[in-house]
Amino acid sequence: MADAKKAEGGMGETLKLLAYVVAWYVGNTYYNIYNKKALNLLHAHWTVAFAQLVVGIVWCIPIWITGIRKAPNLKMGDIMKLAPIGLFAACAHGGSVLAMGAGAVSFAQVVKACEPVFAALVALVITPVEIKSMLEYLMLLVIVGGVGLACVKEGKGIDINYFAFGWASFANLAAALKGKLGKDVSHDLKADASKNMTSANSYAVMNILSAFWTLFVVLGTEAGSFQETWNHTMEGAAAACKKDPAGKDCFTANDVIFNVVMSGIAFYLYNEFAFAFTNMVGAVTSSVLNTLKRVIIIVVTALIFGEAMDRNSMAGSAIAIVGVLLYSLAGNWAKAKPKKA
Repeated sequence: MADAKKAEGGMGETLKLLAYVVAWYVGNTYYNIYNKKALNLLHAHWTVAFAQLVVGIVWCIPIWITGIRKAPNLKMGDIMKLAPIGLFAACAHGGSVLAMGAGAVSFAQVVKACEPVFAALVALVITPVEIKSMLEYLMLLVIVGGVGLACVKEGKGIDINYFAFGWASFANLAAALKGKLGKDVSHDLKADASKNMTSANSYAVMNILSAFWTLFVVLGTEAGSFQETWNHTMEGAAAACKKDPAGKDCFTANDVIFNVVMSGIAFYLYNEFAFAFTNMVGAVTSSVLNTLKRVIIIVVTALIFGEAMDRNSMAGSAIAIVGVLLYSLAGNWAKAKPKKA
């Protein structure tokens, strides 16, 4: 009887993990689709990034107020400790959005596969210093080589969208700093049961802090010209609709709002499910599945948006993604290897 209950419990956990992965993958794929559509329609990309985070706030606050989910119990001191981490989270999100707005989603995803390289470098310069195994460093070279190959176009040589590459690299650096500096703070808050910092609440708090920091960027960059940008966008769309009502350049304000809102919903939900999954299985398994997720996104978005990928791009993408996968496995192997006395 006990064995049967144990088996049922194990099956329940497996199904729960599977549901998390499916929701994570589907949400992330739809986020990339709706995000790219929104960025193509409205060239105010920091504003789009901010609006996506606001959608997340509109989602989580009512859940706390109504008691559907118990709200976190944080003091001002806790929030101040989390604020710098929220800044890096905002930079990571904003950089990713701008990278995908500047170029192909597939290219941005390939460059973002370099995040472990940035994480390893940050670990070497910020205390406590973390030294990786030689095998891990070799896998980092594989990742860099793959991204480099993806940047070499057949018959053209090196052909890089520097804006997309720069913003994706900026996002990678911010994510690495967030992971390094936020590890202890997040762990301490989660360990204190009175704080109620579950995986879902941890992401919700980080989303709110990210929105706070992104608002400052919007106010300093696009807020002053947003009305002009919006009017110009709508005038151009109206003209395109008169010329060709069925054309891709014909859209309405509702189309812009729909894509921004849907990208915000997908962004929040996929991250919440990813946080929950990582909390259950650990960082290594999550990293492996995150790598496989990039393959799906690259293929799907390349098909939907007609993003051409030559042999070098496909080979380089494959090498970089396999490199990330092997890096994650090498890290797990290094931790499992018994240390010499």
